[in-house]
Amino acid sequence: MSIDLRSDTVTRPTEEMRRAMAIAEVGDDVYGEDITINELEEKGAALMGKEAALFVPSGTMGNLLSVLSTCQRGDEIIMEAQAHMFWYEVAGIAALAGVQIRTLPGLHGVVSQEDLREAIRSEDIHFPRTRMFCLENTHNRAGGTVISKEKMESLSQIAKEKGLWVHTDGARIFNAAVFLGVEPRELAACTDSITFCLSKGLAAPVGSLLTGPKDFILKARKYRKMLGGGMRQAGVLAAPGLISLDIMSRRLAEDHKTARDLAKGLADLGAGVDMETVQTNIIRFQVPMAAEEFVTRLADRGVLANSTGPNSIRFVTHYQVGEEDINRVLAACSDIFGL
Repeated sequence: MSIDLRSDTVTRPTEEMRRAMAIAEVGDDVYGEDITINELEEKGAALMGKEAALFVPSGTMGNLLSVLSTCQRGDEIIMEAQAHMFWYEVAGIAALAGVQIRTLPGLHGVVSQEDLREAIRSEDIHFPRTRMFCLENTHNRAGGTVISKEKMESLSQIAKEKGLWVHTDGARIFNAAVFLGVEPRELAACTDSITFCLSKGLAAPVGSLLTGPKDFILKARKYRKMLGGGMRQAGVLAAPGLISLDIMSRRLAEDHKTARDLAKGLADLGAGVDMETVQTNIIRFQVPMAAEEFVTRLADRGVLANSTGPNSIRFVTHYQVGEEDINRVLAACSDIFGL
């Protein structure tokens, strides 16, 4: 079997998850009658310290709902230039919400306080209204790097002083919390709303949660229906999500160690790895050949990966990647490098 390092989205549900899906209590969620969905939403909200939560098929939908529920058409939102919401969400913010994104340069996914202050629009007939500031923690394109609680607080304070809504794309917020040694709610306290994924390192087969104030979630629920996201007996999807929160969230440090070991091995082989950015379960590194060629040669050796630039590769560790797999991956890379 291939070792799949393309993403932690490739994780398959555990046997316990499959059993939970089979016996899940269900009802029509559009009527608010799915017991398992309601339990998942209540648990997710509590873990983030928020009043309410909404189960959605994907983090992309959750992020879009946060914009739709906060902004008006013609508004502007601010985020770091490499943010997932800007790069990988099919311009839904522009196409469906009618909202403009203003990007700012960042270091390891974090914008400076000075740049944020300057980017917030003053009241002027020529300008759109700045309505939202978005964070991403952990930061995908920066290599899974973590934004500290202190940085989140300082940036959020600047935004809130100007009346902006602060939203966090927390797809991997549990990874960030593990790295920092804090509870997820401590990071979520810095933001008005936050999404997080169940279907990445937490290994559920599908789904994310959007959390925030009750009135915000009520708006988001209606917009979810508008986007076609109203689900019926969805408890079969929520059941593995409960296991994700109760069990899988506790083992993420294992993925971080696996990533660190793999990154050190790659560096020893001569790959270009910035170890400072290897904080959670994502590794971005440079190879001395065309990235697509490297990916193809890896696949021939039973290892799946993604290229992220002309000479850049990304590996992502998860619960289905163990120590023996790392040894096999490093052997494949050594062979390709001709060592």
